[in-house]
Amino acid sequence: MPSLFQRFGPLWPALIALASGALTVLGFAPFNWFPIAILSLALFYDQLIESSPRQGFWRGWLFGVGLFGFGVFWIRISLNEFGNMDAWVAQLLTALFIAAMALYYGLAGWLIRRLDLSRNWTTPVLVFPAIYLLTEWLRGWLFTGFPWLNLGYTQIDGPLAGYAPVMGVYGVTLLAALSSGLLWALVRWSGRARALAGAALAAIWFSGAGLQQVEWTHPNGPPLKVSVLQANIPQSMKWTPEGGMAIAQAYLELTRDHLDSDLIVWPETALPDFLHQLRAPLIDPLAERARAEGTEIVLGIPVLDVETRRYYNGLLSIGSHEDLYAKRHLVPFGEFMPFKNWLGPLVELFEVPMSDFSPGDAERPLLTVGRYQVGVSICYEDAFPSEVVEALPEAEYLINVSNDAWFGDSLAPHQHLEMARMRALENGRALVRATNTGVSAIIDQRGRLAATLPSFIRGATSAEIQPRQGATPFARLHNQLAIGLALAMLGIAVARSRRARSNAT
Repeated sequence: MPSLFQRFGPLWPALIALASGALTVLGFAPFNWFPIAILSLALFYDQLIESSPRQGFWRGWLFGVGLFGFGVFWIRISLNEFGNMDAWVAQLLTALFIAAMALYYGLAGWLIRRLDLSRNWTTPVLVFPAIYLLTEWLRGWLFTGFPWLNLGYTQIDGPLAGYAPVMGVYGVTLLAALSSGLLWALVRWSGRARALAGAALAAIWFSGAGLQQVEWTHPNGPPLKVSVLQANIPQSMKWTPEGGMAIAQAYLELTRDHLDSDLIVWPETALPDFLHQLRAPLIDPLAERARAEGTEIVLGIPVLDVETRRYYNGLLSIGSHEDLYAKRHLVPFGEFMPFKNWLGPLVELFEVPMSDFSPGDAERPLLTVGRYQVGVSICYEDAFPSEVVEALPEAEYLINVSNDAWFGDSLAPHQHLEMARMRALENGRALVRATNTGVSAIIDQRGRLAATLPSFIRGATSAEIQPRQGATPFARLHNQLAIGLALAMLGIAVARSRRARSNAT
């Protein structure tokens, strides 16, 4: 009788590719096992080296299915429990989304095999990390982008995080993938080549640890005491007619308890009614109280343009004076319906409250809060490093407000907090993050958590932040350094391959 290995022998590379994608999820929050992401990616590469381009595509696709299947299956929660969609429909659409996102890794696997022309050190050291980074970057903006589970986030608590203020999360992705290639070489090669791979791997990681000691920005003025509020409003209650009064009362009570803070931040759409409806009964009295106490309040609230009837996901600053920011990057199928004319009756499946927002038109994500210019993002916007960095260098700290209640008790809130930490680290700015149900947090300029409020708890947390000036290299260069380096690596690999073929003929 054939053994299990013999029976499934031809399938083992595909199964290992699937498993390595799933294992990579353990590198992300809330697990934070950052070395396992490097190991699992090296395991994935090992399944590519002897494959054809076609096999490379399918093994790459299976890696993506494992990654997204375990990493973002929480999407079905928002579709089923809060989008009023039948469970089987929500699960089917989530599975289709996972299969579509996995195509990026199928493309990566195919390209790696197509460009592996010389079968020497250039493939694990140049081609593999460059292609992995470039397809991840493509995923971050094509069709509005889905930059969730970028490999670089797994390293937020490891030595490679030292590169984030220099190259951003995509640069960390590049170096993490390069580390995986070198780790594979360390195991598979021998002699001098193995020693060189080990030396290069050690140099990358020790240099990252050294960069973590660098202060890229400098303090500006005294520290601020900030408080973030988390009323823990169930998503099922948030948009009901009877919920508005109870929600407002919860946030007002939490605010009164923290009026000794310099800044109080409420979450995204903390108040479920439009600004003009709440102006007289709530906003104006609250602003007057804030001025009297010497505090600033930033709160999320929908804003309706009564002339155009368009409405926006807004962030309002009140206190010493008022300013307003409207969310620019909306969530597809959550805040707006893309391809309405193409989808036809399928649009009716998405019964999401307030799902027809209009994007704001601000040139940059800046909000005046007291005497400070602040870089702001609403929910999904902080997943896009190239958008958050637009607030620099004027922004002296960052604010993100969110409502991760859409995803229930899943991995999503922890993964989202991890991205917020990376934005703070990339830009050398403290970040204040208030969410409806958690995880709310106050993050310093190094991406470290100064204070947190766990999920599904009503309360507030406070800490000091330091406004800062100056710009990290990433704030000046954005993603250009990481993308340029990846393209240069590919160029070197292709040039060496052509030279080798020319010498052979």
